[in-house]
Amino acid sequence: MDTNQPWEQAEPGVTRRIMKPGQALMMMEVRFEAGAEGYMHRHVHEQMSYCLYGKLAFTIEEKTTILEAGDSIVIPSDALHGVKALERSGLLDCFTPLRDDLLNR
Repeated sequence: MDTNQPWEQAEPGVTRRIMKPGQALMMMEVRFEAGAEGYMHRHVHEQMSYCLYGKLAFTIEEKTTILEAGDSIVIPSDALHGVKALERSGLLDCFTPLRDDLLNR
């Protein structure tokens, strides 16, 4: 992959754009309409999420944390997690190792 991928629909009210990856690290920008959700899921990848704008409720293993612009959160490998946009919001997600499930579609 030589460039960023185009914007795509991830879930209702959620769009994402996967950035050109490095050798073991990748980023993805995610935009949420107010009330949209990133459904509960888990993956082996370690994840960090940075709130670009808006306000989001992250739930990680049954604990909910509110993020606002400038806040970040770490999601450990294999942790059950999801997010709900409390208002129109944007995230920058980082993953290691690479999410081949997203890159090789």
